[in-house]
Amino acid sequence: MAGEITDIKAQRGKKRRVNVYLDGEYTFSVGTMVAALLRRGDSLSDEEIEELQIQDSVQTAYDRTLQYLAYRPRSTGEVRRYLREKRVPEQAHEQVLERLSSAGLLDDLAFVQYWVENRETFRPRGRRLLRQELRQKGIGNELIAETLREVDEEKSAGRAALKQGRRYAHLDDEVFRQKMYSFLRRRGFAYEVIRETISRLLHQRREEGAERS
Repeated sequence: MAGEITDIKAQRGKKRRVNVYLDGEYTFSVGTMVAALLRRGDSLSDEEIEELQIQDSVQTAYDRTLQYLAYRPRSTGEVRRYLREKRVPEQAHEQVLERLSSAGLLDDLAFVQYWVENRETFRPRGRRLLRQELRQKGIGNELIAETLREVDEEKSAGRAALKQGRRYAHLDDEVFRQKMYSFLRRRGFAYEVIRETISRLLHQRREEGAERS
């Protein structure tokens, strides 16, 4: 495979890729970023060609991963899974992750903070479910524990229950209690937090009912 570069031609229909010819024959293709390192007349060994192909795999994977990150922040574990799913060569994984981290695009601490704040704002849930979700994202137990210490589960349960309580407003107290308990358990709240939250809501319901009567 080794030889002298005799031509570098853009691929048809793929503006960002070129074909490289050694000694007059097509040998391999790379992206334009990697191709910028090549010149006609350069001699390439088998090892240099292999390294160029690895660099090309890294650049291609990096570009694809930028699109993946465009939708929302991702954890390192999510990006690793994405690279495997896209069948990116294993030897390219660490280089892609390192480039993303150096560019400030991959930060597990920032991701965890984003995830918890997003849940708190739109779909409040308890520590148990947050812990489960973050583990599924590949976050380590130490970082999870450190972050979840800051979560005020009682306030989160109150916000979740207040919104859901409007849907149960027409129910009698016992059915309200049962449905709210099931709802808050599904959201991952601890039993004691659920009990106190439901107790407050029922007290408010009774006070509001007394005022209306």
